[in-house]
Formats: sequence, structure tokens, C-alpha cells
Amino acid sequence: MTATNRIPLSELEQGIPFEQRHIGPDAEARAKMLAQVGYGSLDELTSAAVPDVIKNAEALDLPGARSEAEVLAELRSLADRNQVLDSMIGLGYYGTFTPPVILRNVMENPAWYTAYTPYQPEISQGRLEALLNFQTMVAELTGLPTSGASLLDEGTAAAEAMALSRRMGKVKDGVFVVDADALPQTIAVIRTRAEPTGVEIVVADLSEGIPAEVAERGVVGVLVQYPGASGAVRDIKPVIDQAHELGAVVTVAADLLALTLLTSPGELGADIAVGTTQRFGVPMGFGGPHAGYMAVREKFARSLPGRLVGVSVDADGNKAYRLALQTREQHIRREKATSNICTAQVLLAVMAGMYAVYHGPDGLKSIARRTHRYATLLAAGLTAGGVEVVHGAYFDTLTVRVPGKAEEFVAAAREGGVNIHLIDADHVSLACDETTTRQQLTAVWGAFGVEADVDALDAAVSDTLPADLLRTDEYLTHPVFHQYRSETSMLRYLRKLADRDYALDRGMIPLGSCTMKLNATTEMEPVTWPEFGQLHPFAPARQAQGYLTLIRELEERLAEVTGYDKVSLQPNAGSQGELAGLLAVRGYHRANGDEQRTVCLIPSSAHGTNAASAVMAGMKVVVVKTADDGEIDVEDLRAKIEKHRDELAVLMITYPSTHGVFEEHVADICASVHEAGGQVYVDGANLNALVGLAKPGHFGGDVSHLNLHKTFCIPHGGGGPGVGPVGVREHLAPYLPNHPLQPAAGPASGVGPISAAPWGSAGILPISWSYVRLMGGEGLKRATQVAVLSANYIAKRLEPHYPVLYTGPAGLVAHECIVDLRPISKATGVSVDDIAKRLIDYGFHAPTMSFPVAGTLMIEPTESEDLVEIDRFCDAMIAIRQEIEKVGSGEWAADDNPLRNAPHTATALGGDWEHGYSREEAVFPEGVDAADKYWPPVRRIDQAYGDRNLVCSCPPLDAYED
Repeated sequence: MTATNRIPLSELEQGIPFEQRHIGPDAEARAKMLAQVGYGSLDELTSAAVPDVIKNAEALDLPGARSEAEVLAELRSLADRNQVLDSMIGLGYYGTFTPPVILRNVMENPAWYTAYTPYQPEISQGRLEALLNFQTMVAELTGLPTSGASLLDEGTAAAEAMALSRRMGKVKDGVFVVDADALPQTIAVIRTRAEPTGVEIVVADLSEGIPAEVAERGVVGVLVQYPGASGAVRDIKPVIDQAHELGAVVTVAADLLALTLLTSPGELGADIAVGTTQRFGVPMGFGGPHAGYMAVREKFARSLPGRLVGVSVDADGNKAYRLALQTREQHIRREKATSNICTAQVLLAVMAGMYAVYHGPDGLKSIARRTHRYATLLAAGLTAGGVEVVHGAYFDTLTVRVPGKAEEFVAAAREGGVNIHLIDADHVSLACDETTTRQQLTAVWGAFGVEADVDALDAAVSDTLPADLLRTDEYLTHPVFHQYRSETSMLRYLRKLADRDYALDRGMIPLGSCTMKLNATTEMEPVTWPEFGQLHPFAPARQAQGYLTLIRELEERLAEVTGYDKVSLQPNAGSQGELAGLLAVRGYHRANGDEQRTVCLIPSSAHGTNAASAVMAGMKVVVVKTADDGEIDVEDLRAKIEKHRDELAVLMITYPSTHGVFEEHVADICASVHEAGGQVYVDGANLNALVGLAKPGHFGGDVSHLNLHKTFCIPHGGGGPGVGPVGVREHLAPYLPNHPLQPAAGPASGVGPISAAPWGSAGILPISWSYVRLMGGEGLKRATQVAVLSANYIAKRLEPHYPVLYTGPAGLVAHECIVDLRPISKATGVSVDDIAKRLIDYGFHAPTMSFPVAGTLMIEPTESEDLVEIDRFCDAMIAIRQEIEKVGSGEWAADDNPLRNAPHTATALGGDWEHGYSREEAVFPEGVDAADKYWPPVRRIDQAYGDRNLVCSCPPLDAYED
């Protein structure tokens, strides 16, 4: 018997390469697109688009691509090298049970994790409502009226509180006092952030109040930990009152679970509360991502850093949610911004908020009581066995004094399967949490040589929380925290909210500068494996060998991709990567004795975080003009280099430029800065146009941050998480971030921690590791080439209808293009907002609006969108251009047309129809299939109304009745 179509087994074993799953256009589609653009191959196209002076001389030196099954097996092998013991380390990171209905339907659901920041609120109502729940939860538990939509972690939130205190407080020249009983990583992050801006930090024992010698120096602000890192629960009202008498702003870093039982910071007099919501159902993940929080008194609301969800009304007067007070953000205020924070931790904030919805106030209080009860029993057993418990009042954490034997007891506990925290040679701390079991108590007692009986102690001992600090007010009274008790109702609530949103699981999100590409399921799957998800960030390094290997390999591969010598994965957002990179530059200059080098040159077209980060790094921003063709004005740059030659610290550029073109002079620009003694920061926001084609570290960059949530497939999560590693050349490596609790996280000479956890959002690093492993060097290069092809294809298709504003070599764009609506708006009155909202009726998320040029749309298709979807988008844009012509010709009235009234809801179709266009034209425009129609839940939202009438928590019931 003879085989007619013999295929070698080795070929059959390979299967379909993952690259073909990741890259949307297949060979036939690419040929069609290349013909439209006018090139014969991807290599020919990118050879014409990318300047010769920056091109890679050699292929990327990366391991070859592996199949999805092989990569999962490799990750399983790494996960198996992590040893997950029961954690009683505490220090801001706790075991928690993620309700399965939330795990499956939020954390693992692409409807939630592939959404973008809700800058188009009409199609983001689901996650905006979820964030309002989060804000309400935080505000009510902290007793302060206004909470933001999350910050990056507790350490960052505390540092932001320090900056807010300095900005808003009465005392302008003085010290910032930090409780000696604050979390050690929080103290370290505050120090890192304070030093460049000249704020002096004093760490003091506040148990007896602010020391007199500190008070007399002037106090800008005070941060108190409640309960303390040692576990101590004390009445902090006296120190709050004393601080206020000194004119200081008071921040309380508070544990939200403890606040279900303890008097709230607001009631005690605090101005600001900060912390983390990690223990509300979010896995530890070796340190992140987790949603930090900040809540403030009403007078600080308009200066709150980060994002803030508010309530407004739509065109029909119905309640609608949107991001409030966006004029605070660095996108607009640049070097005068309240913060450089460009993102939030939306996905994790949604999980934490839904944890409160799922459990309600009674359930949360029950979890807190159980946690405290375990701590009480643990203390009673240790005390009965002769072990000294330092504090008599505590919530979940005990500090015990064991002179000279601390290491011995920590090792014994580890042998018994439990990690506890070594404070010093004489002290150990132990923390209970939602997951603590009787077996853990027995194991810990055994480690200390104690025998005790849980049931006997439970019958004999009382709780230890001070009676005068017990909470008496009600919280979480809104119906949302009471009506979803069954899993059926919770499931349907989550589905209802998801249906109100538009995410990548519905269709293309063509946002320029944001790179909304495929987040493959294979890449996402390991994130929730317990070997990655349940590891404490301060667990002994020998228990995290799988993680540490993954981190080292990812750092090395990112260094190879970018041409840098060293990468730090600690920054947990692009903005934090910017700050880390600029602090490295600052550290380098200061080490060389060039402390006067503080000028940061930034093009006028740059992302707003660049300027805000520079100010935070203690630098003076000098703006460089942008030429008419969108490139840096080289003559202005040279003049400013010369003017500031002796003070020049760094030039920050984005490459390809923010205008979406490959600038031909980039190598010369870098050389000019270096000749003047400065460094070059290449913003990695647009790295998706370079991977495999060019390396910033080879064409002149000294430092870059990389957005893993853009180029390397970590999903945007509705506005976070993000990861912003920083890569540097060898001379800057000594000044990368480090961490006080993990020496392996950075150099001893580093600038201090940027994030609370040693490796930032380590829990999602398997995503980017997997992407690089699945694609290999050649696959990554082809992804870049197809991204460039897709952008140029869109530019060619739209050019007859909309002017393409900027092009580079050979008339080509990079990975994104900008279409200019200004002449169209001037001629017809149709605005960029009108077009963006009309795209919703066509079933699309709008491109980036009015950035970097007002009155334009910046479009980035990425490599993941197939030709059918790209053509559908182009067809919609062309159809909208024809609609604009009807407005311009007078066929449709300027104040009553489908664009001005977009988006159209299902409700809008009911009743009398008095518009000059039909219902069908409104909701089923050309190319929209009625069977697959996406219906926006609200009409166009009145942004100004929401800012004038600031409501940032769940409205009371009578508001809905109105």
C-alpha cells in the first residue's frame, strides 16, 4: 500500500505556527494590501519606510518560535519551580479567595480585559458603572467623600498623597513625616519620589505624637499607617489633630478589610486615605497588578491624581457615567499636571469592587471578623506558650519578640509549610487573612515549640480590637451591594455590564498610540495558575525560582529587542517607566558631578506624561518646536541644545514620532545631544513599529521605557493594568530601580523603588514572555511589518476622502496614520466628536481623537486585525465622509443630522421621529448588519454638566427615580 500524499512527521508535528494566529492578514490579504500601497513584499515596504541609518544589521537573536502547546508546557515547567507555601508574611499582600464567578467572568473574560480606557464613555458604561461601585466602596469604607478610580499600588498612592499634600496644604516649606510603622516598601517609594523634588522625609515613631523637634521644623504633611505594619491598632486621632494644628495635611494608609470593623480615617479626621484593594479578591501575583486607592476630602477632589469616574447626563437627560475632570490629566496640563499617572488598574479595581458587591457589607464584615479571630487565637496560643506578643491590640498581624531566635523560628515555620516575616534577629511578624486555616495555626505554634488547641482557645479568649475604635456607622448601603447574593444574579449583573461595553472581543479598536492588538488566550491562561497567582512578593527567592527565571529571560529578550544592555521590569505603568528612566539619567549625571544638568528637552507633540515625568524627576522642561511636516524642528532643537548646553540633562523623543512617521534625522539628533553632554530618552510608546527592524539602543537611545500593554500583548483591561519596563545602556544600569526587601530586584546603587513590589506587576509577565516565545525573532519582525502595512493600507484607502496629515520617507507612515478633519470641519461644521460618535453607530470604537493634533483622528490598526475588519472600518469612514457631504450640501441640516445626534440608542427609535433623516439611516447605516448590531446604552454624554455637578459615587435611589 503506497501513500499518495506523504508529509514528513516532523512537518506535521509543527502544526499551524502561532504567528499565523496572531497576525490577522494572511498571505493573500497581504498581497492585496501591498498592491494597494504599491510594494511587492513586506521587506520592500519596510525597507522604503524605515530610514537606512537606523535599520538592524542582523536578525534578532531570540529562541525560535514554539507552538502554543510547547509554550504552555514550558510555562508549566517554570510554574512547577515555584513553591507556594501558606503565606503569613502580610505587609500589604494577603491570601484571598477570588469568587469563581468573578474569576471566570471578569479576570478571564475578554469582554473585560480587552477593553480600552473609557475615553469614549457612551460605549464604556459597563466598566464605568463597575468603577463607580469601586469608588463608592472605597469612599464609604474610608469615610471620605471622593475616591478615584484606582492608582497603581499602595506605595504609589502614598507618594501621590505626599505630592497632593505639598500642593494643597498650608505649609509650603517643611518636612513630610512618615509613620515608622508604615509598610517598608511604602516608605521606600515615598523616599524615591521625594528626593528629586526636594521634599525632605522624616520617618518618626508617631505612637506618642509628632516629636517636638520635628514639629518645629514645619510639617507639610503626615502619613500614618492604620493598622500599623507591626499589626498595632492604636487611636490615631490625637496625631491627626496635632498635625492639623501644625497646618499639615494628614494621610492615613489604611487596610480596607480592617475598616469594616474599625472607625474610618474620615471620621478620625484624615484628609486623605490611601491603600491597596488587593485582599478584596485579587491574587497576590508575586506583587501585582493590584488596584491602589486614594480617597480625599471634598476640597481636594479637583486635584485628585489619576482617573475619576463621575455621573452626568446624556442627550436625553438620562443618567450616564464618564471620566470626570479630565482637565487635571497630564495629557492636557503636561508639566503642570497633578501627576504623571496615565493609567489606572481598572481590571483589578473592577474585581475588587465586584468582591464587595458579591459579599456585601455583612459578608465583608464576617471575613474581617474571621481574620481577626484567627489572629486572636494565634496570639493566645503563642502567649500561653511563653512567646511575647508585642502589641495588645491588633487586627490581623502580630509582632512577636524572640531574642536571638527569629531566624530559627522563621526557618521552622517554613519547614512546616508556612512563610512568616523576619523583621530582625529578635522579631518576627505573622499575618492572618481570609485563607488562614486551623492547620496553619497549628503549624506556626509547632514552629515556636508551642502546643495549643484551637477550640479551647476559641472558647476562652476575647477579641482584642479596642472598643473605642470599633466602627458604629453603616457603609455600603447602596442596593448594588445588597441585591446580587446568588451566583445567578451576580453572573447576570456581570453579563449586563459587559454587554454595555465595546472591547476587542466585539471588533477593532483603531486607537493610534495605544496598540490594541490580540491578547491571545494561550498568553493569558497561566496568569491564573496558582503557582504564579498565589506567590507572595516577599517570599524567599528560593521559592520563586520559576518566576525569577521567567523574569530574567524576559529582561534579556527585551534587551535584545531594544538594543539596550539592561532592563528593569519593576515599573508597573508606562508613566512609571518614564520616571524610572529619567531618574537613572539624573543619577548618572549626579554621579559624574554634573548636578546642574537638569534641563529636559521635549518636543511640543510629545505625550503629556513626558513633561509630567520630567518634573517629577526634578527636571526643568524646555519645549522644542515641531515642524510643519510633523518632525522635530531640527533648527529649534539645535538652538536649544546650544542655549542649554551646560544644563542639558536629556532629550525625550518618541520614535517613530507621535505623528506616526519615521523621522530620518533621528541619529543626527541623538548625536547632537550626546555631543552636548546630554542623554537621549526614546519613548517606547511606538515600539510596535520597530521590533525586528530597528533598535533604539543602537540608533542613539540611552534609555527607553517599553509598554508591554501595547507592543507585548498585555491587555489594556479597560484602562489598566499596564507594565512599563525601562531599558538602559550599560552606563545607566547602576541607577535602575531597586527594592529594600528584595536585593535581586535591582542594583545596590539604584535610585530606590518605583513600585511597591520588587518586580512590579509580576503576575502578568507570563503574558509577554509567552508572546515573545510564541513568535520568535522572525515572527516579531513580521508582526511589525504587517502593522506598518496595515497602517499604510488604511492611509491609502482613506486618502481620497480625508487628508493624511503626515508622512515620512517615500510618502509612507509608520504603524499609525493621522487623518486631518480640520478643513472638513471648517467647511461643514461636522466636528471630530461627531465623527467619533457616528462610528459607534457603525459598530466601531473611535480612533484617538485630537492627539497629537487637535481636530484629527489618529488610526492604528495593529498587525492583529484581518483585512475584512480593516476594510469594514475603511468602508465606515468612507460612508461617513459621504454623510458629511450631505451636511455640507444642506441635504441634512447642520444641527439635525445623524452625525450631530450620534450615537443613536434603541430607545431613541421609539415614539415620534422628528429628524430630517430616517430611523434606518440613524441605526443601520451602510454596512451594518441588523443581526449583529451593537447598541450603545446611552446617547451622547454632556461632559461639561458632569464636571459642574461632580458626583463620583453611586447616586442615591431618588436620583434614579428622577
